[in-house]
Amino acid sequence: MAAPDISIISSGASLADARLHRITNALIRSGLKVEILAPGNSADAPRGATIRSVNQGKGFQWRLHRAFYSPWMASGRVIYCLAPEAQFTSWAASNVRGRIYCADNYEDYLTLLRDRRWAKKFLGIPGLFGSLIAQSGTFFTAKAAVTTVADVQVPPFKAKNRIVLRNLPDATHLTQSGTLSKTPRAIYIGDVRESRGLHTMLQSAVLAPEWHFDIVGPISDNDAAWIHLWSISNEDSASRVTFHGRLSPEKSWQLVAGAWVGLSLLEPTPAFIAAIPSKLYEYMAVGLAIISTPLPRSAELIARSRAGELADGPESVARILKHWQEHPTEIKAIRKRALTWSQENLDSDAEYGAMVAAIQSLIRA
Repeated sequence: MAAPDISIISSGASLADARLHRITNALIRSGLKVEILAPGNSADAPRGATIRSVNQGKGFQWRLHRAFYSPWMASGRVIYCLAPEAQFTSWAASNVRGRIYCADNYEDYLTLLRDRRWAKKFLGIPGLFGSLIAQSGTFFTAKAAVTTVADVQVPPFKAKNRIVLRNLPDATHLTQSGTLSKTPRAIYIGDVRESRGLHTMLQSAVLAPEWHFDIVGPISDNDAAWIHLWSISNEDSASRVTFHGRLSPEKSWQLVAGAWVGLSLLEPTPAFIAAIPSKLYEYMAVGLAIISTPLPRSAELIARSRAGELADGPESVARILKHWQEHPTEIKAIRKRALTWSQENLDSDAEYGAMVAAIQSLIRA
């Protein structure tokens, strides 16, 4: 078997991670051979990639263990690291082994730490450790031959070859929402935690009793117990909420068929205020109407596209849902505008093509 061109290192994010899938799919479509070293179920991995076995431990110590040894196992000419804790070892392994080091920053990790409850425990020591890892990761990503970042506000801002690679929709794993289901249904796809609107979604389910909710994504350990207690206290509402857990991107978006609305109810945390959720692009690309909290960039996108409404709490969400249920012609028009806007304004091929071209030039050099 021919050696891979690229080894993708993802010591934290699993094989089901959507950004990992988008990057891998773009590289494979260009004809490059890709291997992936990441935890998770191989059935959820991007198709066409070679999956290398790594430890499946779920604790942070196992994540660090993967970050330490994975780059030394990589067999590709390019080592493309997608994890902050593995950037140093990826840089070191690349230099020692004569490989080409490329790097990706999903988000502004230092700002994200301010959103994590675990970072504040034990006098803030975990947060201090996390900030050191984030700063180290950003320092070494700037040294990469190609550095991709998930949005304009994501560091490093000075790098050898910095490419903004937004999480634009990958049509190969999306399913169109199609005809409205008989029972009105809202869907959320992403990490399931309080800061991403978990409490708002479940309270909305209480206030909008005609609606069903599909929640797709891994549940934060900090919120699992709260969900259990909520389900016991709200049995009727809980019967209309389905938690699907972590799924591959393809399986996640298959659940969109028939759904009416996509939810993006992020709280105004430091990390989210400056960002735009990738799910907004994807919701529009599959023809869903959107309900979003009024974060600045989300609000701007919805105003330009006229693809949904803004809500500042569960009462607002429930009111919008009830209104759309009573006025199906209105929500159909919104869904059509969302799809049209995405087709006219989102050029995924061009954005991912820039990343692919940059890496291909390194391999051919």
